[in-house]
Amino acid sequence: MSKKKFSVNGTFKDSVNTIKFLTERKQFIDSAPAVLPTRSDDFGVNKVAKSLHPKEQKLVISRIEEHGNIAKSYYFKSDTELAYFKAGQYLTFKLEIGNSVVTRSYSIASSPASALNGEYQITVKRIADGFVSDYILDNWNVGDEVIAYAPEGNMTYCPLRDAQNIVAIAGGSGITPFLSLARAIDQGDEDCTLTLLYGCRTSDEILFKSELDSLSERNEKINVVYVLSHSDEDGYEKGFVGADIIKKYAPDEIYSVFVCGPGGMYKFLETELPKLQIERKYIRFEVFSSGKKVDEEPNEYNITVINRGNETVIKASSNETVLCAFERAGIEVPARCHTGECGFCRSKLVSGKVYIPEGEDKRRIADMQFNFIHPCCCYPESDLVVRIN
Repeated sequence: MSKKKFSVNGTFKDSVNTIKFLTERKQFIDSAPAVLPTRSDDFGVNKVAKSLHPKEQKLVISRIEEHGNIAKSYYFKSDTELAYFKAGQYLTFKLEIGNSVVTRSYSIASSPASALNGEYQITVKRIADGFVSDYILDNWNVGDEVIAYAPEGNMTYCPLRDAQNIVAIAGGSGITPFLSLARAIDQGDEDCTLTLLYGCRTSDEILFKSELDSLSERNEKINVVYVLSHSDEDGYEKGFVGADIIKKYAPDEIYSVFVCGPGGMYKFLETELPKLQIERKYIRFEVFSSGKKVDEEPNEYNITVINRGNETVIKASSNETVLCAFERAGIEVPARCHTGECGFCRSKLVSGKVYIPEGEDKRRIADMQFNFIHPCCCYPESDLVVRIN
């Protein structure tokens, strides 16, 4: 192979000037103090970023509101400024339960303006075998300090993307993000109309009914309809929220559909919403994890967890997610949504095989190619080696 010769035009004077410049620059740097003239935290842009996206927020439970025997609302204050949020977003809480370190997300029920006034509100409903929800409902008391991350989530109204008319379909405790939106509309912080179709089994399970009725009565932009699936009562729609009920109450103009509720509601609406012939871009589902069908005889596997060079071997059932096995073993993993959307728990699957339920694989194409997984949505089907962090 022949060698190519390159030449650079220049003069001896250029070289002298360059050496002089580098020497003077080094002298200037060496003579400067070893500290920044202004702390990075004092820069305006950093202050804004820290207030909107804090790594953690220390919250204190200021009061608790009970909703019969089915749910409780928790109100939080803080000694520092609370991070602002958009109606429809959620808070992720970090809890230590026994030897387990877990994270769980709950939609914010309060209006965005409440954060500016120093308060958050979430509502927790008791569910069968709810490990974290049962712990919260049975153990959280006024005055307790809890840790939450900054508000996150995409279940928000955006005028560039969504129609100005929103048809919101809620089930059970899925009412909370739409209560936040209704409050924001009433306070003038969101410019859209809201038709809320709220499905429950019976009227006794309706949360925030008196406030929802009051919002609907005083604000023409808000209309609330209750739909009962297991009770035939006057003044309520009967059945499930499907295409027929949506057509009955939806506005004549173009509208977006927002959905938040249990997995059964999602599966039902997947067959009902196409009947409306709405463009797919106008249909928004709050993400949820349907979970894997339970094996009658679950298998037990070993997971070797590599965390910053250290290796730990834990046990895992084929009926639990990889993230659940991490949490149960007391291994702290960055996690938020538990639905595969946020990507915080993204980890490298070094070896082994996992199962991901249909429709829950939200990884990037590159992650699929290079064997990265979201442990919150993966179930072990063999012994695994997983590298986190």
